[in-house]
Amino acid sequence: MRVFVRAMFSVFSYPGAMRTYVLAGGCFWCLDAAYRVLRGVSDVVSGYTGGQVDNPTYEQVCQGSTLHAEAVAVTFDPNVIPSDVILDAFFTMHDPRQLNRQGNDVGTQYRSAMFYRDEEERALFGAAIDRANEMWGGGVVTELSALGEFWVAEDYHQDFFAKNPFQGYCLAVAVPKVQKVRKAFTDYLLPSTA
Repeated sequence: MRVFVRAMFSVFSYPGAMRTYVLAGGCFWCLDAAYRVLRGVSDVVSGYTGGQVDNPTYEQVCQGSTLHAEAVAVTFDPNVIPSDVILDAFFTMHDPRQLNRQGNDVGTQYRSAMFYRDEEERALFGAAIDRANEMWGGGVVTELSALGEFWVAEDYHQDFFAKNPFQGYCLAVAVPKVQKVRKAFTDYLLPSTA
């Protein structure tokens, strides 16, 4: 069992060929759950980024005053699952046309955003936004920002869906997002989730 320390998480160094993208698209519980059904994804860490306060708490972020987004750091092996699939899944599991919200989750902390660490990622994320505009018929409002500090969320947020599969929010909001990813990316599903 991994124990999370409330601190900054480094996403700048990759172990071997692994890659880590930091993405925000509504509640991080949903993104976490949907990415965990894909082969090649080795880790998903829920956290906060894009804000102005060091080591923010969930309560502070929910107030909207820190300007952080709920985000996930998705670590994956691009030799197993291509970067484009990771990014296209992101745009499948949330509606990138909704500004500062996802459904009934309202506030800047629920914005659609991609946080790049270098110009290569910026270009890759920009191309993914272009594909998403085609997929959604335009109107994508996903923010493209340089990655600053990524603060690991409290331990109870990590792998929340797996720990609370019958929780009301998970059933109403996370399950449909996981199902969308399962339907759209069947070639990349883990055997246990296919």
